[in-house]
Amino acid sequence: MHLGLTEEQNLLHKTVREFAETEVKPLARHLDETGEFPRENFRKAAELGLTAIAIPEEEGGGGFDHIGYSIVIEEISRVCASTGTILSVQNSLVCDPLHRFGTPEQKKRFLAPLARGEKIGCYALTEPQAGSNAAALRTVAVRKGDRYVINGTKAWITNGGVADVVIAYVNTDPSKGEKGITALLVERGTAGFKVGKEEKKLGINATACVELSFTDCSVPAENRIGNEGDGYKVALSTLDGGRIGIASQAVGIAQGAFDEALRYSGERQAFGGPISQFQAIQFMLADMSTEIEAARLLARRAAWKQDTGARFSMEAAMAKLFASEMATRVTHKAIQIHGGNGYSREYPVERMYRDARITEIYEGTSEIQRLVISAWVLKSP
Repeated sequence: MHLGLTEEQNLLHKTVREFAETEVKPLARHLDETGEFPRENFRKAAELGLTAIAIPEEEGGGGFDHIGYSIVIEEISRVCASTGTILSVQNSLVCDPLHRFGTPEQKKRFLAPLARGEKIGCYALTEPQAGSNAAALRTVAVRKGDRYVINGTKAWITNGGVADVVIAYVNTDPSKGEKGITALLVERGTAGFKVGKEEKKLGINATACVELSFTDCSVPAENRIGNEGDGYKVALSTLDGGRIGIASQAVGIAQGAFDEALRYSGERQAFGGPISQFQAIQFMLADMSTEIEAARLLARRAAWKQDTGARFSMEAAMAKLFASEMATRVTHKAIQIHGGNGYSREYPVERMYRDARITEIYEGTSEIQRLVISAWVLKSP
């Protein structure tokens, strides 16, 4: 693993940083307050190839590696965690499984327009009674001839309110447990498919996070990703890559909060000088900077491992676990450095503090990450 970025990765970093500063950052507060989905910025991100950064160019993607993907999600999340989440889902939870498991026809019909950002996708695994225990899905799909009929409800589905394509994980044989789970593609407008209530959340408010329901929803068997019973494998392997995205998002949120705290500490006057002259503030900044850098290295190590083609489940879990909990600690300190102003919505660290919290929960809670890591550690010789 090379710690320095390549020339191509540096150019990507510069391009995404400019896009984040000029297009994404000015809308961040508005999106947080209104919950409005940033369609125009999604379109602009697509023009830069950011909606499928690590998908091959021949399939409509940007043709970069997963370190490039990590860079993109970090830089966007540094200024707007909602937009970072939206792009993370499109890249890792939607385009990636279609790239790895989709048929040539599915890649042409679904992946290409999703990769180009012409369509928006979502990943529908979680249910009201099945979060961390993904094998306990109650949404069922019954095979009838050359079609599947789906009935059930999905919850907390990011991008779900605007998605053109849903990857729905359903149970085609409840008697088999996790081996009975199957992944099906459902298009917006399909009879029996309905978008439900939008969740009112603590943070990442512009992600169109909704409940989805299926009532006698019929889709063709050709919309199945892989074979019947492959859905659990597809879902978990997809989450491995998604956890690199969330780790990178957490790093970005923390970096944004650190940048704000550093700037504020140089401007805020107290006891005859800037508060950055006080050792208490200096030590907080030192700890924040160190933790951010450690988390960034973990995220990029996991991305590098993914690019080698080897299993990277443990590395992804480690990166997400450390980065997400780090982001909570760093944003907490950023508010402390701002004092009373940090508690005000006039300052972005308040938003960043709220946005950081979800990174410890979605795509596997910190407790799930510890289970994954300990399982790998215990099987090591």
